[in-house]
Amino acid sequence: MDARFNLFENELGNKFAKRFANAGMVIQQSALPKSTQELVSLRASQINGCGWCIDMHTKEAAAGGEAAVRLNLVAAWRESTVFTEAEQAALALAEEGTRLADAHEGVSDETWARVRKHYDDDQIAALVALVALINAANRLAVIVHQRGGSYEPGMFAAALN
Repeated sequence: MDARFNLFENELGNKFAKRFANAGMVIQQSALPKSTQELVSLRASQINGCGWCIDMHTKEAAAGGEAAVRLNLVAAWRESTVFTEAEQAALALAEEGTRLADAHEGVSDETWARVRKHYDDDQIAALVALVALINAANRLAVIVHQRGGSYEPGMFAAALN
């Protein structure tokens, strides 16, 4: 199935995509480790069923040196030994922040305490913004049926130039 709509080919959609990407640049340039950014983006995208974003973040992470075993185990991170405590805290925040409708309290106090233990205020700001941004990106891609499979590392950045 082809995408329903190409935001990049529409004047308003392209303007929005560029501004959306600029918001992402703030996070990318933060002190939050790049590997954590990709793992969080991948996990939220898995939950939301966004093939385009799963494809993109898996390939960008691999191009950045992420090990295949870690990428393969993101969906089962609780049952894995390959993630640090800090990464586990970030993945828990990503899941709880993505599944807001599934939990009456949203992000639990336990998860928040784990995040506070491992990240400073700037990293937490980046992490919270990242969870919000990737969930928005997932929704954009799923709504227009942007399918995964054809992404090449660097493609998104090139499309915005």
